[in-house]
Amino acid sequence: MLQLKKAGVKALENLRSTGDFPLSWESMEELEAKADDFVARFLDERFRVSKEFGGGFFLTELLDRAIRTSESEHMDDRELPENEKLLLVQALDRQNQMLHLYPRYVDILLSMLDDVVKGGEREASVLELASGSGGLALALAEEVRRKNLPVSITASDIVPIFIEEGNRQAAERELPLTFQLLNAFNLPDFPAGLFDLMVLSQSIHHFTPGQLAIMIAQSVKHTKRAFVGIDGYRSMLLAGGVPLMASMQGIASFTLDGFTSARKFYSELELDIIAEIATGKRDHTITSSWPLSILTIRFDGVKPRCPSVGMKRALISDLRR
Repeated sequence: MLQLKKAGVKALENLRSTGDFPLSWESMEELEAKADDFVARFLDERFRVSKEFGGGFFLTELLDRAIRTSESEHMDDRELPENEKLLLVQALDRQNQMLHLYPRYVDILLSMLDDVVKGGEREASVLELASGSGGLALALAEEVRRKNLPVSITASDIVPIFIEEGNRQAAERELPLTFQLLNAFNLPDFPAGLFDLMVLSQSIHHFTPGQLAIMIAQSVKHTKRAFVGIDGYRSMLLAGGVPLMASMQGIASFTLDGFTSARKFYSELELDIIAEIATGKRDHTITSSWPLSILTIRFDGVKPRCPSVGMKRALISDLRR
């Protein structure tokens, strides 16, 4: 529920038939505007299709619309003091540790570097965007050190206190990890292909379709292997479950952020659309590993294990069930 695959596939097919998708763009500003506009058009067309299908399809669409929000999380409030933001992202780190999510993320990332680290011919490199206080980066660095793997990790965020705290912890633990203050929408002029992986973990929903498209488009230049985005699976279960889990931290604003976040998770088809707009290709997959949706975009010519077109066929098969 809330994935609305049958109506979504039909809506996208209708929009493709007009001949203006995939979209072309010349600048990041144009990319952002076009991605935001097209996803909005897609959701409007999905509403129309769901209404045409009727019954449970339209009721589910109405439920999705009632839940969906564009509100910002409390932790994204520019007026919120940095030390309060740090408390909120640290609460998120504790929640992830409690749910044993970081080992799953680490396994996903290291599996994509397997041939590099086993060959030992060079050092692999990873850049995490919007890393917060660095829970994933620290967990990845711990595993890299434990296995003595040739991997260097850079975590980044736009909030200075996150960088300070992350570098403090990395130095204290002597980890192969550096935190760097970066704007994910305007990355420095890194050498082409500097990183093997670019990662965006549990923060996709914090960004508009256009902002996410910008990050993906930048990764095309700076990344040799893949962009990996990990976020919650859009569903009614998580809409209730995420704030319930968040409430266990005993922080009211964090609980509210959990509810807001779960309402903002992208459906898999929305992620599929954004990736195609940003790259102009379909060299990506969107897979589900409950409670996660995982977007993987390959830049190294390796065919995804489940090509994105295969995802579409799987979605179309839902139409026949």
